[in-house]
Amino acid sequence: MFPQRLDSSIAYDIAKAMMDGFNRHYRLFRTESARAKHRFETADWHGQQRAQRERIEFYDLRVKECVTRLEKEFKAGTQPMDIWHQVKLHYIGLLVDHHQPELAETFFNSVTCKILHRTHFQNDFIFVRPAVSTEYIENDEPAAKPTYRAYYPTRETLREAIERIITNFQLQRPFEDLGRDVDHVLAAVNAQLGQVKLRANFQVQVLSSLFFRNKGAYAVGKIINGFVEVPFALPILHNEHGQLVIDAALFGEEDMLMLFSFARAYFMVDMEVPSAYVQFLRSMMPRKPRAELYNALGLAKQGKTLFYRDFLYHLKHSSDKFRIAPGIKGMVMLVFDLPSFPYVFKLIKDWYPPPKDTTREQIKGKYLLVKQHDRVGRMADTLEYSLVAFPRERFDDELIAEIEKFAPSQLEISDRDGDGRSEVIIQHLYIERRMIPLNIYLQEAFDAGGADPSRTDEDAMRARAQLERAVIEYGNAIKDLVAANIFPGDMLWKNFGVTRHGKVVFYDYDEIEYVTGCNFRRVPQPRTEEEEMSGEVWYSVGPHDVFPETFAPFLLGNPVVREVFMQHHADLLDVTFWQSHQERIRQGYVYDVFPYERSRRFSQQRTSM
Repeated sequence: MFPQRLDSSIAYDIAKAMMDGFNRHYRLFRTESARAKHRFETADWHGQQRAQRERIEFYDLRVKECVTRLEKEFKAGTQPMDIWHQVKLHYIGLLVDHHQPELAETFFNSVTCKILHRTHFQNDFIFVRPAVSTEYIENDEPAAKPTYRAYYPTRETLREAIERIITNFQLQRPFEDLGRDVDHVLAAVNAQLGQVKLRANFQVQVLSSLFFRNKGAYAVGKIINGFVEVPFALPILHNEHGQLVIDAALFGEEDMLMLFSFARAYFMVDMEVPSAYVQFLRSMMPRKPRAELYNALGLAKQGKTLFYRDFLYHLKHSSDKFRIAPGIKGMVMLVFDLPSFPYVFKLIKDWYPPPKDTTREQIKGKYLLVKQHDRVGRMADTLEYSLVAFPRERFDDELIAEIEKFAPSQLEISDRDGDGRSEVIIQHLYIERRMIPLNIYLQEAFDAGGADPSRTDEDAMRARAQLERAVIEYGNAIKDLVAANIFPGDMLWKNFGVTRHGKVVFYDYDEIEYVTGCNFRRVPQPRTEEEEMSGEVWYSVGPHDVFPETFAPFLLGNPVVREVFMQHHADLLDVTFWQSHQERIRQGYVYDVFPYERSRRFSQQRTSM
């Protein structure tokens, strides 16, 4: 009996050490998130950006620390499997009354897979499904703030309630004119409510912590009246004099989806019970996957766990096959998709034809740069996975042949269970939201007559509007990227996609650079007739040289596209545009990038009155 008690003691100690490792991780994560309020109040924008980058690395660092401790104190990798079964049972016991059980389970999975060297899809000792419910978790400590606050105004006291909602956040910086801003919000709320009767349950629920990102803070909540719920967010910014202003009032699920877009950087939010925040946000955006909400809150590892569970569930309840993704094939990335699933899978090829001069590690570095950067609504977030298994029968033979040709090092086909059902194992891949490639989107407009000025029928006019909107959005996307110190490198239409909201988003990162790392030049004047007539580049070009005026031949071959582009974005072909932005960024200026149209800003509305 004594050895059994000893085994149980070791198992408990390992489980307790793993829980200590997670608790340390979330304590540091939450502390850094809470500091975002002070950085916002002091306008420490560079500190905010630095903290957002560094916080992404917290999880892997804490996992590594925990693995090191377990190996050193318990020689965890040599423990028999019976011990690991007990470790999991003890760990489940430690999750009772825990405020972040779902995150702690994912942490357990990460540590266990590192120690046992087992892949995610094989391991019998991890949490394949959650063991502890996250329903109705609340922080009951006496001084703790609730997940959300509820306000119960009448028509007559609604203005007072809005002001109290803002002042309850206790921002340590004065507003330019809070009364004026509250009047703007009140007018916007009344426009949403209209003349409807306020029901007995009329209330405003507001999450207790502000959401910080870029140079903004957002109060997030919902208005409830009878059976109707209206989500809202109030962006709070600094004006040019350093005073606070409520910049706009956003309402409805569509506005919230734009605010929490997969193409934007993660928020910093002080949360004791993250699952309660996700549940609240899900009530506002029921179409938003929980995985993407966890991602938006900075809990990307939990987002990956939930995404993978959703993916396995989808595979079980579908029968279509993975295929080579539609569109122009890339030179660096091999892309495939499952038609019934709204994501694409990207793996790095083993070799790249000229003129591409890069390596696998350099490409992975570019994707990491995007993960850590403020994506300003213009760069798709990616989920990175290693050793992912798919059923072989779900793969199109043409796709398997494509991978075998271009990325054989990334492919393994095996019959692990000996049951005759093969698995396709991909060594490393990225997964991101599927969008319509911009070149295909434009071609659809061309095919419908959008580029034919002689056609005036309804279909052609609608296609022309689609074309114009896409070209304008393309230019806007590049300008937003420049504001975030990102030069996309390869600016061809095929490297951008269109979301279901009509936003143009960049998704090809292998040539991405910082704007401040580029050398923007004018094309030199030819010195001789031979140079002027030459079809080759006759002047010297350095590795970081960029010539904006040379963009036009590659982008503006269609005269209608050229007309729209030159009307709205001709400055992108002028080296002065790039050099002036580069200089401002080098001087430390951080641009404002809004997750809503400028026309929604209260300052714009005041100007137009």
